[in-house]
Amino acid sequence: MRTFLTLLGREVKSFFYSPIAYVVLFFFLVATGFNFYSGVSFLNQSPSEVTVVEAAFNTVLFWFPFVLIFPLITMRTYADEFRMGTIETLSTAPVSDWQIVLSKFFGALTFYILLWAPSFLYFVAFKQITGKEAALAAGAFGGSYLLLLLLGAFYVALGCLASALTNEQINAAVMTFVAIFGFFVTGLLGFILNSPSQAVRDVIAYFSAVEHMADFSRGIIDSRPLVWYVSMTVFVLFLNHQVFQYRKWKA
Repeated sequence: MRTFLTLLGREVKSFFYSPIAYVVLFFFLVATGFNFYSGVSFLNQSPSEVTVVEAAFNTVLFWFPFVLIFPLITMRTYADEFRMGTIETLSTAPVSDWQIVLSKFFGALTFYILLWAPSFLYFVAFKQITGKEAALAAGAFGGSYLLLLLLGAFYVALGCLASALTNEQINAAVMTFVAIFGFFVTGLLGFILNSPSQAVRDVIAYFSAVEHMADFSRGIIDSRPLVWYVSMTVFVLFLNHQVFQYRKWKA
């Protein structure tokens, strides 16, 4: 465990040694702040049954920066080390391949969590200023942030896998974006195709991050998305481990 924590600390620190981390932090704070302001402004226009939490997590202004941050967070996890040759020093140290894979994954996930931490202040400020709750139940807060964590873990795992496949950060970023966008669009097929079949709509809804967020932000916690995101994260990390081992021994 001590070895893993040392590796994890190394990965987290590496983010803040790079200027890209501060660019991502600034971009994401501006984007989420503007999204929250736009949601509150929209609700002020007329009476609505939509809560502030739902308005904050169910708009294009939310999903656009959300999808874009993962290529930026994960593109250098492996690609930069393979390009610079530092991966050889790391892989010959007395650490296991799984420790390396998990430390890089959790390092990127930790940075992702730090990006979302300030968003709590938006809802605190809203309550202090208006004297009203941003959601009808605490489950809406918990559900929204739980899904953010699950989605983040899955997309970070995809980004790490893409980074392990190449030596170029730009290539890793493009592959990550294409993979995440592909999953995202698959979940939107129900809206695009407007299929009359209930079975088809149910299958598509099972993969839809938009549908999942709509439910979770209302406090409706469904176990199926939990199983989906956890199992896919574990599967992608397994692929990441296999790719890392192959490239390490090939080098």
